Formats: sequence, C-alpha cells, structure tokens
Amino acid sequence: MLRSVATLLIPRSARRPPENPTVPRQGGASEPRGPHGRTLGSTSPGSGTLDSPELGATRLTVPAGLYTGLGCDAVGVPARFGFKILSRLPAKGCVYADTDWWWWLVPAGSDLDLTWPLPACYAPGAEVPDRGPRLVHHPDGTSPYTPPIPLYLLACQLTGIAPAWSVPPAPPVRSAL
Repeated sequence: MLRSVATLLIPRSARRPPENPTVPRQGGASEPRGPHGRTLGSTSPGSGTLDSPELGATRLTVPAGLYTGLGCDAVGVPARFGFKILSRLPAKGCVYADTDWWWWLVPAGSDLDLTWPLPACYAPGAEVPDRGPRLVHHPDGTSPYTPPIPLYLLACQLTGIAPAWSVPPAPPVRSAL
C-alpha cells in the first residue's frame, strides 16, 4: 500500500493519524500506482522542514461548496517559490501555505507518468506534514484544483529542470482500401 509523503518522511515512533480527514480518498488515491506511484521531493536532510521527527500528518481541508469529484492530491514547493508560482499560473485552485511550504490541490493521479522536479513534493490524498497549513488562495469557481500541467511546467522552470514525462507509443498507422 502506498504511504503519504508525511508518513514516509516521519519515523514510525513519531507518527500520528490525521485528526480531521476532510478530503475524501477518491479515485484510488491511496492505492498503488505502479512505478510512477509516488514522486517525492524533500529538502536537504536535517533541514527540519519535511523530515522533522516531531511532525504529524494532516489532510488539506477543502472549503465548502467546492466539487472534489476527481479526488485530491497536493503538490508542495518550498515557500521561496510560492509567490512566483502563484503569480504566474493562468488558473489557480486552492493553495495552502505554512512557514516553509506551499501546497496546491490537484486532481488525484496527477503524478502518473510525471516526475515532479526536486524540491517539489507530491502528496497523495492531499496528506501533508502538519505544520499548520492555511488556505491562502480560494478559487473563483467551484473547482478546488490547479491544472497540474501548468504547475508542473512552472516548477520545472523555477528549478531549472527540463520537463520529462513518458509518452505511450503511437499505434501503428495502416491504410486499407
């Protein structure tokens, strides 16, 4: 079974279950996704942000009235990239921030066939380290999601990493009369 980012980066002795699971795990967000099932980023070891032993986990709370039919995952970036990404995205969903990380809600499975560039962090089920994330941007419409491809391209641009995703082979082309 696939574990969340927070669970993978916290020693077993310090783990506690999320207190308020408000984002439903829909669309198999908690199930294994194959070789691309999780792409994790972290800051350098010992930096005290995501790998701190005293951190628990929490699910990002979706504001009432927003439709989460596609399930919810989250993409986090260090706070130094937060305003840059927020100001450059053409469409924005729910954005959460704490002192060290900014998190964008994306549809479940937005990590399939993508390798999010370090230091970006992908959190299945929108379960993130409990550093008190707060909603800093509410979307204009009824969707809580930020489109993952523009977010991915901006993360790649800001980190200086070329975008890379796997493309399935094209079906053979045949012609018949």
